Amino acid sequence: MRQLALFIIGLVFGALGGFIAAGGAGDGHAHDHMGHSDGAHDLSGLTDWPADAGDSALTLGLSPDTGRDMNLHIMAPNFRFAPEEVNGPVTPAAGHAHVYVNGEKVGRAYGPYMLLSNIQSGDLIRVTLNANDHSTWGRNGQPVAAEITAP
Repeated sequence: MRQLALFIIGLVFGALGGFIAAGGAGDGHAHDHMGHSDGAHDLSGLTDWPADAGDSALTLGLSPDTGRDMNLHIMAPNFRFAPEEVNGPVTPAAGHAHVYVNGEKVGRAYGPYMLLSNIQSGDLIRVTLNANDHSTWGRNGQPVAAEITAP
């Protein structure tokens, strides 16, 4: 019985040690793509906005929350947020938005509202509409994007 207990303890600690070691054995570049722009990765290019999808209009609104937090409102009437399709094939006029503050990517929006933390007066918020494959929707060779400056 004692040998079984020691075996189980060894197995648990061995597995835990292996898990920890494997986490540190990568190239030191593990990340979630939230703290930088996509310029470091070749994820984008423009995907032509479908001609039959209507206008690609995109406007932004900001309203205060608590402290320096702001609620970002992404208004794109002919765009469908499709979080369930992310990383999948392109679906016409659907996907998610990439949100940047002062040129740095701070996240993805999977719906029309997103809370932005610690926004300072004068910060530039830029939003691009992106297809499921993360390419940027484009029209006439220009990204479907909008900017707003924090009050």
